[in-house]
Amino acid sequence: MVHKSLVRVLAAMSTAVAVGALTGTGVGVADTDPAPPNSSANTSTTSTTSTADRPANPANPAQMNASKIQTLVHDSPQQVTAIVYSASMDKLIPVTVLLPKDKSKPAPTLYLLNGAGGGEDSATWAAKTSYTQYFADKNVYVVTPIGGAYSYYTDWQKDDPVLGRNKWTTFLTKELPPLINKEFDTTGDNAVAGISMAGTSVLNLAIAAPGLYKSVAAYSGCARTSDPLGLAYIRMVVGDRGHGDIDNMWGVPGGPGWVANDPYVNAGKLKGTKVYMTSGSGLPGPNDQLNAPLINGDPVTLGNQILLGGVIEAAVNQCTEQMAQRMNELGVENNVMLRPTGTHSWAYWEQDLHDTWPMIAADLAKRPAGN
Repeated sequence: MVHKSLVRVLAAMSTAVAVGALTGTGVGVADTDPAPPNSSANTSTTSTTSTADRPANPANPAQMNASKIQTLVHDSPQQVTAIVYSASMDKLIPVTVLLPKDKSKPAPTLYLLNGAGGGEDSATWAAKTSYTQYFADKNVYVVTPIGGAYSYYTDWQKDDPVLGRNKWTTFLTKELPPLINKEFDTTGDNAVAGISMAGTSVLNLAIAAPGLYKSVAAYSGCARTSDPLGLAYIRMVVGDRGHGDIDNMWGVPGGPGWVANDPYVNAGKLKGTKVYMTSGSGLPGPNDQLNAPLINGDPVTLGNQILLGGVIEAAVNQCTEQMAQRMNELGVENNVMLRPTGTHSWAYWEQDLHDTWPMIAADLAKRPAGN
């Protein structure tokens, strides 16, 4: 009964989104603010370094026959932005890279994904958290692509009239990692983490690329895609908010493409990868107060966060509980952290990152037996 009720509520919320009832100040869009999917990313142009294989005509990336880092933009001593050409999507993608504290020796890599807005809006790790400061004293490369709004960071079966060509699984698992490892002094050890929409994506990425990641962290992501609850969530994100056609993503709902991209169904393929998952209950918690971070005393923002963010997080919580049970049954190593309170909002995700990072760092430092 609870499952069916949540499906109905999410469907009602989808209708509300479609008629504009949810705004950028609300938590119905806690992981994204309104922005055109193809809006350009804001990057510093303090110093630009061209790579040796920069194309003769960078204005026409279609001339390039392979993925490559076209340009490095030096934003600060701790951060660079790599302008990456993706051959699979035939476009340039800005990729933010936080540099390790100690640059004298190799460091592992954390791929940290934004939510539904893909980092193309103002609801990002950079804008909504202090992640730059948090990682300033950590020995890790933190890699975040800017793009992929409402795409679920997956390979779409067809180009979409609104969302364009999306081949994010290919980009994130096959094109980008070798480029990062070549350009930067990495150890070759990787982890991946993401929030909300990307909380689903990171599980699918780990399933699609066995051995690429030592660990994966999903913060408030629904691990089911082909059941009614998961489908309702995806309709809300891709269809109602992104104005994309979900049939172009994995085919007709209920078809083999949806089953193939359901982390719950394919959970057994996560064996060998440590899985971290977090979720609140949907009930108001310490970050759901007028004086809480990002609320700034605004009662409208707080109301949306409690009402809409609460419903979304309650649905995510159910997905997370089901995935935890599934992984335990299949013997997948996992650490699932369920908070007694908390809505679908950034302050909780920042805390989730802080809570899981020491464990992720330990995973990245582990050497195979015999080494």
